[in-house]
Amino acid sequence: MKSCLVVDDSRVVRKVARRIVEDLGFSCEEAEDGQKAYEHCQGGMPDIILLDWNMPIMSGIEFLEKLRAMDNGDSPKVVFCTTENDMSHIQRAIQAGANEYIMKPFDSEIIQSKFVQVGVLNSSE
Repeated sequence: MKSCLVVDDSRVVRKVARRIVEDLGFSCEEAEDGQKAYEHCQGGMPDIILLDWNMPIMSGIEFLEKLRAMDNGDSPKVVFCTTENDMSHIQRAIQAGANEYIMKPFDSEIIQSKFVQVGVLNSSE
């Protein structure tokens, strides 16, 4: 079973995202900030990470930069999931190694289409 790590400081967002990704057939873990996400990835890389930008302790962009510097840190697909919608944020995320970018609020169709785009889900699933 493919795995997803949902990283967001909002418990509600984590729960909603978890339900969506589990309905898509993924196992799901949660982290409430970038530091917890980093520690999780040290124990094992997920297939895909849904990542918030603005979080305490370690922001999403800081986590992404540290993730991509780790051994095997280039393997997880990373989809930024945030309210930050200006082009400079999107460009910075892509330059730091994000594979895709979605805006909050999101729904299952949006997440499913991004998972297909980054190659962790078949379009028929």
